[in-house]
Amino acid sequence: MSTQPIRFYHRGDLVEVACTEPTRTVLDWLREDARCTGTKEGCNEGDCGACVVAIGELPEHADTPAATVRGLSLRTVNACIQFLPTLHGKALFTVEDLKAVGSGALHPAQQAMVECHGSQCGFCTPGFVMSMWSTCEHHQACGTRPTRQQLADDLAGNLCRCTGYRPILDAGQRMFDLPAAPLDTAPVIAALRSIERSDTFSHGRFHAPRTLAALATLRERLPDARVLAGSTDIGLWVNKQFKPLPEIIYVGDVDELKRIEERDTELVIGAGASLETSWRALATRLPELTDVWLRFASPPIRNAGTMGGNVANGSPIGDAPPVLMSLDAQVELRRGERVRRMPLTEFYVDYMKSRLEPGEFVQGLVIPQAALRRQVRAYKISKRFDSDISAVCAGFAIELDGDTVKAVRLAFGGMAAIVKRAANAEAALVGQPWTPASVAAAQAALAQDFKPLTDMRASAAYRLQVAQNLLQRFWLETRTTDPLPIQATSVWSVMPHAMTQEA
Repeated sequence: MSTQPIRFYHRGDLVEVACTEPTRTVLDWLREDARCTGTKEGCNEGDCGACVVAIGELPEHADTPAATVRGLSLRTVNACIQFLPTLHGKALFTVEDLKAVGSGALHPAQQAMVECHGSQCGFCTPGFVMSMWSTCEHHQACGTRPTRQQLADDLAGNLCRCTGYRPILDAGQRMFDLPAAPLDTAPVIAALRSIERSDTFSHGRFHAPRTLAALATLRERLPDARVLAGSTDIGLWVNKQFKPLPEIIYVGDVDELKRIEERDTELVIGAGASLETSWRALATRLPELTDVWLRFASPPIRNAGTMGGNVANGSPIGDAPPVLMSLDAQVELRRGERVRRMPLTEFYVDYMKSRLEPGEFVQGLVIPQAALRRQVRAYKISKRFDSDISAVCAGFAIELDGDTVKAVRLAFGGMAAIVKRAANAEAALVGQPWTPASVAAAQAALAQDFKPLTDMRASAAYRLQVAQNLLQRFWLETRTTDPLPIQATSVWSVMPHAMTQEA
């Protein structure tokens, strides 16, 4: 395949990059080539939010209709871990775009930060402002105004060492009191239409097919290529571990992979559907999962990453697999024209290793509708409430026949080299009354299911005790007499919600 220039919309015009490394980040291009230095490099791993920018797409190529702003799909991402070729055919917005043309007046997001003293050292401010700008655009388009907690959730991917967050949240609320000129999306849409394509885009070792059939053919031809979705993990391989990547197959432009649909007795989540959209689909059907949706990483990470990628990656601390295992999810695998399924519980064989065959890729995740009628809970234990990696993550589901346990699923991440179900603990419960005595037996059985490791996030003893305590909480929330209310179903951290603390 020939090398094609990367074409995208930036600063009011179409930009063309003729030749660059496929792993060059959007952040490096902005600061070094475009000389747009408002976007900062903080952690360089998608954690701190100093580099947050916004990506615009034609809505028919996006997976989040709710994120459409006047005909343009708009989402925030971390520029430090996004590779430049993934911008092909899209629009890029940075803090330099916010000031009004002509007058140079500050955008309400910027002006409110000034008025509310939301900036001290200022390093994190551009990232906060871009997240606030995105929130402003979306709420303007809907004619709504967010609550303070909604603002905190929207800013969960932005960290600040100076202000204590209170003045930043004040600025978020103040922003909606100031007059704001909405983004003029018409020229952006026209520009994107002019570079819209239907064939595979290739730039050196980077290949981006447009159709599922083209992806299957390309993957079969390049079995050693690295499949790239949201780059939320692979970006760190490049930035932090300096790993060279082979040929890259980017799946983010395959619209068919982004579909979430109900088929007969199944809910099918396409492997290319974003984490944000995938979690929304699950939480819509199981409101008990709302907290795990909101606390999974951060909005920029959920906007870029995919649930299919979270599963395919195979990390033992991935938060999606425990929940999916509790729902008896199957993983749908494709190689060429062949499509096969296997239970997610059988997919992982060892640390970061799965049953994927050469030339095969994850096409989707399949959840039986019957599993969505179970009592389900998800628990995430981490040192920080927002945007943190789990020490332990658990997905539980139970079916009761009166007071007797008919079926139960207890899946854990962070407890072993792979995410897996607690077979001995489940066996201790099935057929038994759902009582404290049965829970105690299951808690004891967990010691046979897992021999946790000790690392920087938690000790082995802490992990085991937390896992046992979560079973107790699960019983409290699902017992047939006087259960706890659903809205109190998620345990996250011993730390308070950082974004709602008063400084």
